[in-house]
Amino acid sequence: MCTKRAHLMWNCICSWTLALVPLIAIAGPAHQRKSESVKPRVVITADPELDDNNTIIRAILYSSDVRFEGLVYVSSQFHWRGDDKGTTQYIADREYSRLGLCPCKSWRFSPDERFIDDIVDAYAKVYPNLKLHDPGYPSPAVLKSKIKWGNVDFDGDYSKDTDGSNLIKSLLLDDEPGPLYVTAQGGESTIARALRSIYSQYEKTPQWKAIREKVSRKLIIIPSGDQDGTEASYIRPNWPDVRLYEFSGINFGYGAQLMAASEDKKYFSPEWTQNNISSRGPLGALYRVWGDGKQMVKGDPTDYFGLSGYTSDQLKQKGYMVWMPPQSKGSFLGEGDTPTFLNLIANGLRAYENPQWGGWGGWMHPGVRMPSLFGPPPPVAPIDASGIARGLAPAGSDANKVSAPKERQSIDFSSFHFPPVPPRTAAIAARFLAAAENDLAARMLWSVTPRFSDANHPPVVTIKGPRAVMAAPGTTVQLEGEISDPDHNEVSVRWWQYNDAGTYPGDILLANPTTLKTAFRTPDDAKPGQTIDVVLEATDNGTPALTRYQRVVITVH
Repeated sequence: MCTKRAHLMWNCICSWTLALVPLIAIAGPAHQRKSESVKPRVVITADPELDDNNTIIRAILYSSDVRFEGLVYVSSQFHWRGDDKGTTQYIADREYSRLGLCPCKSWRFSPDERFIDDIVDAYAKVYPNLKLHDPGYPSPAVLKSKIKWGNVDFDGDYSKDTDGSNLIKSLLLDDEPGPLYVTAQGGESTIARALRSIYSQYEKTPQWKAIREKVSRKLIIIPSGDQDGTEASYIRPNWPDVRLYEFSGINFGYGAQLMAASEDKKYFSPEWTQNNISSRGPLGALYRVWGDGKQMVKGDPTDYFGLSGYTSDQLKQKGYMVWMPPQSKGSFLGEGDTPTFLNLIANGLRAYENPQWGGWGGWMHPGVRMPSLFGPPPPVAPIDASGIARGLAPAGSDANKVSAPKERQSIDFSSFHFPPVPPRTAAIAARFLAAAENDLAARMLWSVTPRFSDANHPPVVTIKGPRAVMAAPGTTVQLEGEISDPDHNEVSVRWWQYNDAGTYPGDILLANPTTLKTAFRTPDDAKPGQTIDVVLEATDNGTPALTRYQRVVITVH
């Protein structure tokens, strides 16, 4: 799926780097509660793509940090199942048109697809180990009950209710406080159907205005691009107050190794991937890597990732659409949808509280829309639209018959041009990537380690005093943190200004940035209402080294 795979996020997380010095950590209880006491409610929706598979493996390992309300199979322009009636679909400029294929009865969707079920089954096998390392992990039965099938028949079809859309609908209408985060790792037709169904039920009732306001306040969609056009054609026009968080930041996608900083390349290497992921039990065995001999769908002309030892030209001769140069056997393949949920985890950055604050999954610039990499959207649909997919024709019809192109189009990923990244931005992005990858490695190790003392666990970071501070220009802000470590490791700390998260455009000077107490003078030119984000970062010396944070937001008055 060429355009989806081209949807890469380059490094754009900004701060400065400061040296770390070791501090002896205060010993804390092994199972100390996380500072984030309220777990975000999350529904993951995903199509059966290679990197979605890997993203969900990572997400399952963080089910201790969030409250998964749904794990939903969905379609996209890259994966749709068909209706088993012989109905075909064809939309111009889709992946299949570049391959000279379709109209098709289905597209890159296995008849017995169960990748989410397989991941939860693998989780069940390692659950006793995970529960030992973090008692917050939910039971396998709970996660299994959250698996639903959404609108998977066709690309962009939201014409009928499904178990997945009904689940999202019920969650939006319940009375639990706080937002409901719905990730869109595939298309958004299942989300659109939930909203369409709410409209159908309530639009002629006295409750409609209140229901619409409630749903609009509650729903936060975190998309990995608008992969079937339903966001642009239905959700945004008809539900304009629903929030959509489009993060840009660290690249976890296909081809991440091609643009990684030199110090980060090891995290994509065959050696690191094998030692820390692929060899780690049932979940590691399901994690897709280059040259693993697998295909998500048999005969998929776009999926050559399981092959090894072939050049691009040789793969093209075999009939594959080659858009990215083959990588070494066993190396990182992709987790392009990981930014859709990574900011929801309890690492102390609290990125889910404000999309502009940023974290391991990137951050969102106010008022900036990400450019679409998935082709032009369909026409805007009214709120009472039928939701029937475009480009359908009944069995045996040639209503949407097209002439195949003379030559298959392909994309050379290595020729893509990405804008240069400022050095300070690249430095903090590299640190975030290293922290996120080491954290994944630790959790993979937890899954195969039956003794708490045989694995590393993250330090616990707290702030003495409020995490929201008011300060006038020219005044001094005093900050103090506390650190404990469940493994009695040494912990290094540093305070740093997260420039892109704050709205004050300049820099501050932190006194003693590598001790638990620091201070800075609020700049004289700071304007009322501007914010300065200061992060306390703590990294232990365990294996792998693990990092946690706390953020203090200073508002100028």
